Amino acid sequence: MSTRIKIDKTEPAGYSAILGLEEFIESTSLTKTHKNLIKIRASQINGCAFCIDMHTKEARRAGETEQRIYALNAWRDTPFFSEEEQAILALTEEVTLISNHVKDETYERAAGLLDEKYLAQVILAIITINAWNRIGITTLLVPAS
Repeated sequence: MSTRIKIDKTEPAGYSAILGLEEFIESTSLTKTHKNLIKIRASQINGCAFCIDMHTKEARRAGETEQRIYALNAWRDTPFFSEEEQAILALTEEVTLISNHVKDETYERAAGLLDEKYLAQVILAIITINAWNRIGITTLLVPAS
């Protein structure tokens, strides 16, 4: 399998715009744990092997446990995630699967646990990783072996 178009080389201004959003997300008050959970879970749903590989490695370097990484796709059935993390994961799933819409219950739960600015940052982080997933999948980015 070989990578298709290299968007960063072919359309650097567009790629830079998405990179700018990523840089903004990295500058926010979102915790590293929350960013990693969002990135891994959205990438699992979308099936982006490149992003799953990258973000699970980042999460491990940041101190995330193997147990939580392995259980992330079954987070509802474990005691490993805080109430805040559960709300963020539920929102991540519904924004990623946007054709099903974001339920009022999911949004209200997150809004009740997170202040407005943090919630906005969570939503922007979810949108950003979904953009990266779509680039990775469309261009056939694969993790290094």
